[in-house]
Amino acid sequence: MLVIDGSRGEGGGQILRTALAMSLLTQTPVQIHKIRANRTPKPGLQPQHLMCVRAAAEIGHARVSGDSLGSSALSFIPGEINGGTYRFPIRTAGATSLVLHTVYLPLALGAREPSRVVIEGGTHVSHSPSYHFLERSWAKYMGRLGLSVALQMHRPGFYPRGGGDIEAAVTPVDKLTAVTFTEPVTHAHAQVVGAVAGLDADIGKRLARTATVLLRDLGLKVESAVEEWPNGPAAAVVITLPAGPAPTVVCGIGSRGKPADAVAAKAVAELKPHLASQAPVDPHSADQLLLPLAFAGGDSVFRVSDVTRHLLTNAEVIQMFGTAVIEIDGEEGSAGTVRVRPRGR
Repeated sequence: MLVIDGSRGEGGGQILRTALAMSLLTQTPVQIHKIRANRTPKPGLQPQHLMCVRAAAEIGHARVSGDSLGSSALSFIPGEINGGTYRFPIRTAGATSLVLHTVYLPLALGAREPSRVVIEGGTHVSHSPSYHFLERSWAKYMGRLGLSVALQMHRPGFYPRGGGDIEAAVTPVDKLTAVTFTEPVTHAHAQVVGAVAGLDADIGKRLARTATVLLRDLGLKVESAVEEWPNGPAAAVVITLPAGPAPTVVCGIGSRGKPADAVAAKAVAELKPHLASQAPVDPHSADQLLLPLAFAGGDSVFRVSDVTRHLLTNAEVIQMFGTAVIEIDGEEGSAGTVRVRPRGR
């Protein structure tokens, strides 16, 4: 049994999700301790992480111990992966995207039949990939690797109520395609959506207007729109840079007492280092590329605008399973080059 220290590196939930997916894909039993030890004041398994464990166990007929709320230790013994229809209700505003990131690759590479996965919870919550990131950026990157994940959002969900509903159709593949994303990308255009759910439409207009002004100050041509979503109250601004191997997407989430201008300004500020670096891959997408590229049919290389601790930790966990060698050139907090060399399935 492979023993993994959940406090290593960034010490968050990504270690758990990657370990579960890798356990299924390599049929390696794992024991994880100190789960999310760096996430105070609530370490251990929270609702969305517990659902990641149970979702992985269900698709992979795994034997699990320690799968309870707040648990800091877990053992996971994988079985056969089966496709089919699954529904995973988080029952809080926990991120639906993170549950999907746990199960999609095992279903794509380990199952023989297509899968339909419905996940209920938060679709636009802080510190997690939003549904718009999944649809506009992540799914496009997966397509470049030869992996088809068709997405739908039936209903958005926000903190603290949740209640969102997304659906993913995962098609099995025999192998994934290696990629090279190293050419500089110059961004000339941006798309902005100011969205409100159960709030005054003027809030959405302010979100879109502020983001548009700030992006134009950076030299971009901007198309903006305002949308009204159900199941609020909530507000969000979604910024998309369409150029690159796949679009770059940033989502700013409103919160009680935080002005719309501040939400939009923070989202634009998140994009600035990526724009300046001209690297083709943003840091959030770099995290998500490592896992599938470890099972690709050849060596891959890409440039990322920010080498994050998330990226370094994810590379470390993946390499513990012996499927790939991952080299990252560049200091944490700066642009870098990532090379992934699979050792064969």
